[in-house]
Amino acid sequence: MSWAMPVDPRRPLADRLRPHCLDAFVGQAHLLAPGKPLRVAIERGQPHSMVLWGPPGVGKTTLAELLAGASQAAFIRLSAVMAGVRELRAAVEQAQALWREQQRRTVLFVDEVHRFNKAQQDAFLPYVENGALIFIGATTENPSFALNNALLSRVRVYVLQALESAAVDQVVERALHDSEQGLAGRWSLTDEARSRLAQAADGDARRALIWLELATELAEARAMSLDQALAAVMSDGGGRRFDRGGDLFYDQISDHLETL
Repeated sequence: MSWAMPVDPRRPLADRLRPHCLDAFVGQAHLLAPGKPLRVAIERGQPHSMVLWGPPGVGKTTLAELLAGASQAAFIRLSAVMAGVRELRAAVEQAQALWREQQRRTVLFVDEVHRFNKAQQDAFLPYVENGALIFIGATTENPSFALNNALLSRVRVYVLQALESAAVDQVVERALHDSEQGLAGRWSLTDEARSRLAQAADGDARRALIWLELATELAEARAMSLDQALAAVMSDGGGRRFDRGGDLFYDQISDHLETL
């Protein structure tokens, strides 16, 4: 079953191509293979409070939306960059009203949840505890350090992995040929260009789709091939993600040592 949204060309390509069913989701087989707890929760429409920890562009928001859609729950999205306790309380009031009036549950998705301070994180606790809402937090930071113990004890933490190049290429393939949300076969890339794009995206499907969309706009404006446009777009930025102090730093050191 899927929960597809109407086509809106104003939405970025990466958002238009967001999967609305498990079969279209790419990557994270360690969490979504048949019989895995997270897959079972989605298939049965039985979401639970959780934290999704992983690098950008690997499907955290999509998994939250899949959980909400499978359970026919309302979906409220907040960003910890901009929201605070007031927005949280408003979301709780909305969730409680929806339950009273329709007996419908609510998934509250908080992106960048590690940006909330301890007091703001504590504000979730009573509502997660009493089931007033299903809390799903997304973070790129290690929850053991970024989130307080009281919140962690009430949720399950799932670790998402950076996508392999083959998975990123699969997403690009869909973008090029999707007749409804993608580029509908109007553009093509050589195998060499697709390989470069998948490698340069460094496990981030969103990054690959942003570059691809920018390249199509440039190619159309300058009457050039998509390969040429993509090379120009990627020359302005790219490379591996790097954080000097976090877990990613040590992962990258390990990758480097393995090549020596």
